[in-house]
Amino acid sequence: MTESPPPPDDPDFVALLQEIPLLYRARGFAEQLIETPLFVRLGEPLDARDRRLARAFLDGLGFPDAEAAALGNWEDAADAALALDVDPAGWEAEELMRAAATDAVLARLDEEALRTGLTLIAEKAGEAAKRAAEEADSLWDIEDAGLLNAAAGGFVQAAHTAALAMLAADDDVDDVQHPFLDRFALFGRGRWPIGLAGLTYNVL
Repeated sequence: MTESPPPPDDPDFVALLQEIPLLYRARGFAEQLIETPLFVRLGEPLDARDRRLARAFLDGLGFPDAEAAALGNWEDAADAALALDVDPAGWEAEELMRAAATDAVLARLDEEALRTGLTLIAEKAGEAAKRAAEEADSLWDIEDAGLLNAAAGGFVQAAHTAALAMLAADDDVDDVQHPFLDRFALFGRGRWPIGLAGLTYNVL
């Protein structure tokens, strides 16, 4: 005997219909990750757009006195990455923002659905980051494999938090404004935004 479909006012059915657009949003974001032009402008001076994105990220994170600084090579990047462990203030602020974004998404999407969407995003971001890191290695002849892994991992994390920001938003994706999206956009412009050390936001 065929089961009758749930009535349109059934709470579970209504919740499912509300989740479907968010899952499509997550899938669309994941599919675009493979085309992100990662690590193609490393070491270049920051242009006006880079600086605007960095400024928006820092202001949104709560560090209006910090300034972005361009790093010239991977050796400087290694030093900047080590500084994150010494001065974790930026990381701690990001964690608070990530937790808030996660709570906002879970108010609209059940935990299993969110996990599914983020897993897909992590897989696609990992593929893109691995390929880009290999290409960067061939150009720069980087001896420190851990540094390449850090750059790739930074992009995967940025994709994760950018997805949370988009999924938490009520607005159209193109109109969403969030510090995590600003950082992700820096990756999309070929940079590696490493992180905050003191009042300096280091970008390779």
